Amino acid sequence: MLTDEIQNLFNNAKRIVFMTGAGVSTASGIPDYRSKGGLYTTSALDRPEYLLSHTCFQKDPERQYKFMKENMYFPDAKPNAIHRKMAEFVKAGKARVITQNVDGLHTKLDPSTIEFHGSLYRIYAPVDQKSANIDDYLKSMYRASDHAVLRPDITFYEEMPQHVQEAVETVSKADLLVIVGTSFQVYPFAGLIDYAPADADKIAINMERINTTAPIRQIIGDATKFFSELILH
Repeated sequence: MLTDEIQNLFNNAKRIVFMTGAGVSTASGIPDYRSKGGLYTTSALDRPEYLLSHTCFQKDPERQYKFMKENMYFPDAKPNAIHRKMAEFVKAGKARVITQNVDGLHTKLDPSTIEFHGSLYRIYAPVDQKSANIDDYLKSMYRASDHAVLRPDITFYEEMPQHVQEAVETVSKADLLVIVGTSFQVYPFAGLIDYAPADADKIAINMERINTTAPIRQIIGDATKFFSELILH
């Protein structure tokens, strides 16, 4: 799966940017976001685009809270071989990670991770922007002191990600762009590839081909196996 040619790309690169999606966390026991089909198909309003939308937060926050608490929180999950190997490259000064995942696993090993869509484990009250404890939030979506509604610091549908400019600047400096474990269908995250230098090498490691017009080497298979074989020189 990992060829000498691909290994050499990593050996020679000085500014690797990893762009990761939900497939990176499946080996940690977190289900792939878009493979939970049965949970979302009972009606149009049960689709994740509604349940995880700003509209739902405004109109039906209790329903949204119940959905997220029951389906998106995996507090016992631990970083897997992919997270660990990427963190090694970051620590060596060779890489930066941009993730659309909100599970916080990259950040446990690499605080410099750009969490493009935020984190489920950072909680705050929109009314005054004050942070709250995750354990308290998982007990109640209301702040005990004044009953203010709490929410996770993630990007709901209809909201703009917080770190677009930082992500664009990071990708624009890459000499090797590595896309891992994502269907690459969510924008503006997927659009970041357009900011990579024309002469940067681009690789996608995924269980299925991603749809992009950018010239890219597509490696179809298990990313956990790939990163277990990859060597940091």
